[in-house]
Amino acid sequence: MISVRSLDVALAGRTVLSEVGLEAPAGSWLAVIGPNGAGKSTLLRAIVGLLPYGGDVIVDGQPVRSLRPRQRARLVAYAPQSPVLPADMTVFDYTLLGRAPYIPHLGRESRHDRAVAGEVLERLDLDDLAGRPMGQLSGGERQRVVLARALAQRTRVLLLDEPTTALDLGHQQQVMELVDRLRLADDLTVVTTLHDLSLAGQYADSLVLLAGGRVVAAGPPGEVLTEEAVEAHFGARVSVAPGPDGRPAMTLVRP
Repeated sequence: MISVRSLDVALAGRTVLSEVGLEAPAGSWLAVIGPNGAGKSTLLRAIVGLLPYGGDVIVDGQPVRSLRPRQRARLVAYAPQSPVLPADMTVFDYTLLGRAPYIPHLGRESRHDRAVAGEVLERLDLDDLAGRPMGQLSGGERQRVVLARALAQRTRVLLLDEPTTALDLGHQQQVMELVDRLRLADDLTVVTTLHDLSLAGQYADSLVLLAGGRVVAAGPPGEVLTEEAVEAHFGARVSVAPGPDGRPAMTLVRP
């Protein structure tokens, strides 16, 4: 579903990504991990076509560079790490923004667009909050509404930049479980950036480790999340052992 080959991105004359490649098969969950400044968010923005880049980005057999913005938005849904959330806008109206790629220029949303927004809110248990202003939501509720807007685009590819940022442990788990449930139900291809390596190891099918703008490791979580790799690229000492389901469980070890 997603193929990135020899991706290069330069911003303000500085190389941010160099020779990056990755593959995300249809229906899979790929997590991009790496230390701060590794280029994780830049990679997602390049995949969705928001940044100029060298190399190739292919989504569902189509070169992203050749698509117009509305075409891209019907193919890939993207939820940034820090989206603009108008405090006075209602949850329903914010979710309805996800239907923008289908609404004619200078036109209005259709009955179908409103039905899609309502259905998404119901699936995410947000229908009771549809009329509430965004400024009155908790952190966990806001994250779900951001996800609702992306799902309202009705795409087969979902890019999420740090979907658990600033959430407590319980809300992190709720968001990750929700994403996984939707992925399996709708056969979505999910690509996320994640700071929390434990979450990445528990939920993603495969990982790509970025460091210094390059891919330094890629593969199943058990192969990428090693004690040596974490110490080398994150400067942290950890203990990694298989959890109950065989996925890597990570514990910080004090020096």
